Amino acid sequence: MVLEGLAPAHDANLGFSVPARDVRGRLVRLDTSLTAILAAHAYPPPLAATLAEALVTTALVGATLRDTIGGLTLQAQAKGPLDLLVCDWNAGALRGYLKGDPATPAGPLEAMFGEGHLAVTLDQTDTNERYQGIVPLEGSGIAAAIEQYFRASEQIPTLIRTGLIGTPETGYSAGGILLQYLPRGEDGQSRRFAEDDGAPEPEDWQHMRTLASSITEAELADPELTPEALLWRLFHEEEVRLFPGAAPSRGCRCSPAHIAEVLGRFPEAERADMRGEDGMIGVDCQFCSKVWRIDA
Repeated sequence: MVLEGLAPAHDANLGFSVPARDVRGRLVRLDTSLTAILAAHAYPPPLAATLAEALVTTALVGATLRDTIGGLTLQAQAKGPLDLLVCDWNAGALRGYLKGDPATPAGPLEAMFGEGHLAVTLDQTDTNERYQGIVPLEGSGIAAAIEQYFRASEQIPTLIRTGLIGTPETGYSAGGILLQYLPRGEDGQSRRFAEDDGAPEPEDWQHMRTLASSITEAELADPELTPEALLWRLFHEEEVRLFPGAAPSRGCRCSPAHIAEVLGRFPEAERADMRGEDGMIGVDCQFCSKVWRIDA
């Protein structure tokens, strides 16, 4: 195993590739960042687990982007017990929010959200372009829905696994792995395999997918098990190249200056309607559960 860099032990983001197998991947660990995000609302366990899975999946996919390209947002909108989920990633800054019936039990997406869709939005700051893909809210969880997104929209065979441990009292730790079979080999040759073209699954992808599927939720979430050690457990017989990335952090963008700037875009007549008797405008940030009083 070739070690070309190191990643931090707790909140961590580590990219990797296995060139001989035409496979790339990402490992993330959310520790302090996840505890801070979930602490903003008193989520019962099923909702905390759903949001944690969505945050890990957002970090896994978002961390594959170059920092200069832009941000990634996952947004689920539905007409069921849970009606809104939003997570976004921007150069390591992560935030998320889940809204719905707090009594919603754990279950497949169809049961928790009802009829709805999951949108994957990429904002490319260098070109001011926005790309969005939409998949149904179907399957065992958010990770399964994003696997389907890659298969349908990108034609990239993808495996995503996540795990969560902890409580509000002890704090949370979660982790995830993303594994993808490259649509083109390392040498840039023509497409080798797509899941919907009827071709048999390549042995390299089958082998790597089987190894990655053997990981447990406890291993993914264990804060004492570094991403490097975890990759060694999985792929110690392979030549693995590592690419450390920015460690995830809680990234709510609300601040008095930012909110004042946003409010400043509204016409004065609309701002006047927003003001209370004290002349201040109250703004409630659902991501961090803070109420700001702004003189705008």
